[in-house]
Amino acid sequence: MHRTRTSESAWGNGRLRPGAAHEPRAAPARGRVSHGPEAAAPGRAAAVHLVDADVPGAVREVLRGVLGERVRECAALDATFAADVAERVADFTLSGGKRLRAQFLWWGLRSCAGGLRPGAADTALRLAAGLELIQTCALVHDDLMDGSPVRRGRPALHVVLGARHDGAGAAGPGEPFGRAAAVLAGDLALSWADDVVAEAWDASSVSGEVRARVRALWRAMRTEMVAGQYLDLHGQVSGSRAVGAAIRTATLKSALYSVERPLALGAALAGADQRTTGALCSAGRCAGIAFQLRDDLLGAFGDPRETGKPAGDDLRDGKLTYLTAVARARAEASGDRASAALLDRCLGNPSLGDEGVERVREVLVETGARDVTEAKISRLVAVAHRHLASAPLLPDAQARLRELTGAVAAPPVPAAGAARPAGGGPRPAEHDEEGVRWAR
Repeated sequence: MHRTRTSESAWGNGRLRPGAAHEPRAAPARGRVSHGPEAAAPGRAAAVHLVDADVPGAVREVLRGVLGERVRECAALDATFAADVAERVADFTLSGGKRLRAQFLWWGLRSCAGGLRPGAADTALRLAAGLELIQTCALVHDDLMDGSPVRRGRPALHVVLGARHDGAGAAGPGEPFGRAAAVLAGDLALSWADDVVAEAWDASSVSGEVRARVRALWRAMRTEMVAGQYLDLHGQVSGSRAVGAAIRTATLKSALYSVERPLALGAALAGADQRTTGALCSAGRCAGIAFQLRDDLLGAFGDPRETGKPAGDDLRDGKLTYLTAVARARAEASGDRASAALLDRCLGNPSLGDEGVERVREVLVETGARDVTEAKISRLVAVAHRHLASAPLLPDAQARLRELTGAVAAPPVPAAGAARPAGGGPRPAEHDEEGVRWAR
């Protein structure tokens, strides 16, 4: 999505400063909104449109202010804890990611004509900062549970913490320390996220009803995220093969907290009505599932230089994904016992070598599972766009949401594994409709 770069100083200490810079584009005047636009002074509108031009930059500045304050508090408490844990949590949060969840929250707010009341944009940016800290917690714990050594092209946090007290790093005696410390680091990020949300109302004049809606969404999102992570682990140890279970795990683990809930938070802040909120949530669920399916494809076929994490680990871990569930179902339905046996033998084998990973990739292609997954992603994005089109949203912000919902699932899968066989395109998949029902 194209953005106009703006000076980071426009957000100062994580707070909007109306009139700090000039944004030539006027606020959207069109729209089929049923709840009416917010009144705003010209300076405030200009400041809000600075955020429109660079949402990730605005959220990054808020995070810098929030995390700087938290690290200083930890340093006053204990210097070792601050240096080993607090500073690393802050660095991890600031140093990577596309701020997708923050962007969905912001454009959910703006599409419902929100963000222009006094303090509303500051509140939204602080909630977005909370989402980024939730993401830090999720990634740190996910890498820990999966034993993943790399994240965003750098050593995972549990590896860094282990190496801090053992020169051998993750392979040496420092590993238990690093894993235990990473649990605490993730917990710290989660507690900071809750603090940020609790303090988000300081500059806001939103109603008690809006606050109650936001708090309910925040509570639900945290529980859903934990439930999804548990189902991910449960699928590995139970050997589940059900396509429906794979979609449910994807929904709870990723779709809700990555897309649907951020959109709902933005709509709640804007005071959107039930119809508008429902359309945004439906679009978000579809796009969120597509996002997770793309991540599953990258986990199997992706280039580590592009994804920032090892390829094939999901296969070695035996994760229940839509991709592998469809491959198994199609192999069994077609009587391809060799492919079914190979999947049973290789998926969940932690000692699976590169040759074994390559053979699994070939089966994922030969059974048509990769094509089915690609086709499902396309259908889910199309359904998401239909939901957006059905909502009474401001056109400019609606266009941004359309771009975002397409972009989260758009990155092409790098060529890896065996070439696609002739005639290997997707056939009508008996599993697809179940996934679409979940998406709705």
